[in-house]
This record gives sequence, C-alpha cells and structure tokens, in this order.
Amino acid sequence: MLRDTLRAQLQLSSTDRASVSEAVFAFYRWRGWLDRHAPLRDQIERALELADRFAARPEEFTNDDLFHHAVPAWLKTVMQVTPAWLRTLQTPPSLWLRARRGQGRELARLLEDCRPFGQGALADALKYRGHQDLFRTPAFHAGQFELQDLSSQAVGLICAPVPGQTWWDACAGEGGKLLHLSDLMENKGLIWASDSASWRLQKLKHRAARSRVFNYRSALWDGGPKLPTKTRFDGVLVDAPCSGIGTWQRNPHARWTVTADDIQELSALQTRLLCHAAPAVKPGGRLIYAVCTFARAETVGVAQAFQNQCPGFVPLPFADPLTSAGAPAPMLQYWPQDHAGAGMFIACWSRPVPGPG
Repeated sequence: MLRDTLRAQLQLSSTDRASVSEAVFAFYRWRGWLDRHAPLRDQIERALELADRFAARPEEFTNDDLFHHAVPAWLKTVMQVTPAWLRTLQTPPSLWLRARRGQGRELARLLEDCRPFGQGALADALKYRGHQDLFRTPAFHAGQFELQDLSSQAVGLICAPVPGQTWWDACAGEGGKLLHLSDLMENKGLIWASDSASWRLQKLKHRAARSRVFNYRSALWDGGPKLPTKTRFDGVLVDAPCSGIGTWQRNPHARWTVTADDIQELSALQTRLLCHAAPAVKPGGRLIYAVCTFARAETVGVAQAFQNQCPGFVPLPFADPLTSAGAPAPMLQYWPQDHAGAGMFIACWSRPVPGPG
C-alpha cells in the first residue's frame, strides 16, 4: 500500500519517497514510546529521533525499556521474548535477493552493493546494501533475481527438490517459495501450487512468467480434506498462514494488530492444513511445515499435534543449510539475530515405505 501510494505521487523524488517510507516504518517501530495524544506530525518526528538515537547509542535503551515498549504485553505469554531479539526488532531489516541458480556472484557484480551469504547454493543469496529501486532494474524484469528473505530461501534448500520430482506447494500465496523450488528443479518435473485466494495465484502467474517458470500448475484449495489433485507427491510444502511474529522487524505495524486470540485460531488452522495435506505425500516422500513465527502454539505445538493425529509420519532430521554447526534435527527455529533473516520455524517428516507383507 505504501509503495502504491508513493508511486502515485509523481512530484516526489526517489529520495523523498525513501524519506516518507522511513518515517512510516519508524512510526510503527517506535510506537510504544510515543504519546498517542500528541499531533501525528510530532509523533513521527519523535519516532525518527528515537531511531537515530538507537542507531547511535543503543546502550541508552535498557532491556526493561524494550520489554515494556517494543512489543505488546501479551507476547510473553505465547513465546520466549529475549533482549537480543528485541534489539534486532528496533533496527531496519536486511534486504535479501535470490539470484537464479549459480548466478549469484554475477548478479552481485551487476547490481553492485551486494554480498553473497556463503559458498555453493548460498552464493545465490545476496544481502543488498544499495539504494536503487530494484523493481525497476533490467535484471529484475529479466527474471534474474527475486526479492526473498534469507530464511525463506533456507526453506527451499531444506525441501531440496531435484529435477524430475513432483512437489506440491500447498499454501503457495504469490509464489515466492514455488519459484525457488522450480529453480532448484531446473524447471523440470512438476509443482502444483494451491491457495485459497485466486488473486494470489494470479500474481504467481505473472511472477512465474517473468522468471520463466513453466513446470507448475495452479488450483484453488480451501485447506479442506478435498484436495485439488489426486496426484501423490515426492514432497509437500505447507508454508502455512501464521501470526507473522518472525517478520515484525520488517513489518513493525503488525506488532499492534496481531492478538493472542489470533495465535490460537491460527494454530488450529495450521494443524488442519498439515493433516489434510499429508495424504498427498507418497510413500517415501517428505512433508515440510514452515511458518514465520515464534509462538509455541504455532511451532512445536502444531508439530506435536500433527504427530499425534498422523502417527504414520516419522520426524525426519535435516541439516541447517545456513550453517555447518549443529547436528541434523527434525525441527529448526531461525531468529533474526542469527543470520539477519526473518524468524522462521521449519519441521520435516517422512512417510515410510510400507514393508513387505
């Protein structure tokens, strides 16, 4: 909405637009410190002042100050709230790009102001530090990269689809993770994409055309037991709707709209989605659950509820693609302070192949 509004203001320069955007995000990031009775202009100026002060002297803000003002009070009842995370919330997020497979270093050279996250597949994950409007670059319109958070890219790497397989992105949305799966599959094999909203699938269609992704089919799915296809898949990704607490650094306004009641409703929805999607996994296939949140009810709570309701699935340990440290585990939680990406929870199960007889 902000981008569309600013684009319509033709008299504004790119610098003006950036300043307005910065002010809007600062207002929501520092809203807990503001006097709600003051004129809006004064509140915005105060928010920008606090942002500058925090950037220059973060030690002036105590942990207690952050606990009481940075997030709503109910949050500590649904998750562990740490000082390290709260301090990360009060800083602007990193901007991550995903280059097409094997083209990360070339894209970094082309765009400049980019740094690859690592080696191998991680060289295609680029942290962008420049100021140009990436949506207007020839490289973007040529489908050479997507704007995709590092933690979301990690989900695709954990799925690790290979060319020729069949996958289902059950809650595809506008297709960010589907485009990554297709790239990893070298545009070979088949991906089904479903969502409850046709407008999201329409946006996916446009994004797929720009990225030259052709190995997918789309269908509406309301999350119920009737599946959009009778196909059985090598892998099913349930990137479920969630509270989005893991994105509060990038979306500070959401801190003041999400409620504790939302957590419980979403937890029930997430469990239903997993249980309804699970039968589509073929024997020997994998089921991956991903949500950008930290709430216990939406993460380990959903994983345990699914395990209780679908005992035919076995927790499947996987390696963290972003680090060489740590042993493989069937669940993983990313925090923004870990790798400068969004918060993300991922769990994985396999459907065993029946034995003889």
